[in-house]
Amino acid sequence: MHTNNITQELSVGDRFPLTIKRIGINGEGIGFFKHVIVFVPKAVPQDVIVCEVTDVHEHFLNGRIHKLRKASPARNPDTPELANEVGGLEFAHIKYEDQLKYKADILRESLEKYKPYAHDKYMIRPTVGSVQQEKYRNKAQFPIQEIDGQIRCGLYKNGTQELVDLEEMPTQMDLTMQAMRKIVSMIKDLQIPVFNPEQKSGILSMIIIRESVEFNQLQVTFVTRSTKFIKEHQLIERIQKEIPEVSSISQNINKEDQGAVWGDETKLLWGDEYLQEDINGYLFNLSPRAFLQLNSLQTDKLYDLVNKALEPSPRDILLDAYCGVGTIGITMADKVKHIYGIEIIPEAIEDAKANAKLNEVENADYYVGSVDKIYPQLLNDKVAVNSVIVDPPRTGLENNLIRTLNEHPVEKLVYVSCNPSTLAKDLVTLTKEYRVVYLQPVDMFPQTPHVETIVKLVKR
Repeated sequence: MHTNNITQELSVGDRFPLTIKRIGINGEGIGFFKHVIVFVPKAVPQDVIVCEVTDVHEHFLNGRIHKLRKASPARNPDTPELANEVGGLEFAHIKYEDQLKYKADILRESLEKYKPYAHDKYMIRPTVGSVQQEKYRNKAQFPIQEIDGQIRCGLYKNGTQELVDLEEMPTQMDLTMQAMRKIVSMIKDLQIPVFNPEQKSGILSMIIIRESVEFNQLQVTFVTRSTKFIKEHQLIERIQKEIPEVSSISQNINKEDQGAVWGDETKLLWGDEYLQEDINGYLFNLSPRAFLQLNSLQTDKLYDLVNKALEPSPRDILLDAYCGVGTIGITMADKVKHIYGIEIIPEAIEDAKANAKLNEVENADYYVGSVDKIYPQLLNDKVAVNSVIVDPPRTGLENNLIRTLNEHPVEKLVYVSCNPSTLAKDLVTLTKEYRVVYLQPVDMFPQTPHVETIVKLVKR
């Protein structure tokens, strides 16, 4: 075991030359020092660096770039300064066409790690690039805090709880950023008490803004630590006057200092209950907590590709699992016989029903609950599902659902994944009954290592 000897000989602060060979699943550069794997954030394949050890583990090392001796041809010479400060820009130091290549590599790495059946024969198509590589995010959650008498609003510094006050953010839409800065100055003027993490005092802890690209409108939600929202009327009046694009203002109450962003209670303070967005010619109503892909223009493309993978036909009975506000299913409703949508968040299902009505979709039924419990009930009720779309959260599919999909194999299964690791793990079991036709990576998050993948599967 000479690998261990090396890690025993090294300590934090030691330096050595390193050539970066490939990209890791979190977007970090990977090199090898005397056969030991070294992970270096912000390093790019073909970089030649002097690496400084930041952490020593038994079988691997973490390092940082002490000096860049020779830059990789894939390195972006115009990296924004903010990339070293806040999250969401982990790939900004890489040229865009190379980001796309590395995203397919990250998918390959995950498959290599979990080794689902015949994975080395899978057809991985080239990553579909994003229409916009900057200013594409249609939603942002900005923590707001009072620190040493100063009010800061922006994003946390990488891997910390230290808040960076942001005037701009390269991936965020302009209107969102302008509105956020105006609202912050109103909060200062009105002296609304802002959360102070040291004293655990103050009311307002977060400003959440969602932007409709199609209609140029904003939905603003204030997360407060108490039901009482001091000076809310003055704030609303000023927002109406000074930011005419704001069409909806809500308050969400979350009394916890740590943990989830959203509390259970959301109330509309002023304006429209929903923000509307157009996807592929369909209208969607979005309540503040509704999930929608963060890259509106690319969502059109994503749904087109899901459609191509499913090849819907008039005899299809489609299960839209993890259906959210109904978006994917509704865009296919006119091509299939019937849709059953399942989602665990009650508000999302309310939105889905409203969205079906809004788009005059009459062949869809929606159920609140977890997919792994409701789908077997539908099968017991003799619902003859023959095609399934799953679009699960980052944690992937529940084991029970995989079991049900394998025990009652459908002709067509399309898996939309936002996490290559859980996708590869799920494919290990799914490939017992299904054959992978192809994987199509799609870039929904330029400047980050995130990759969305559409997998077309058919019954064996």
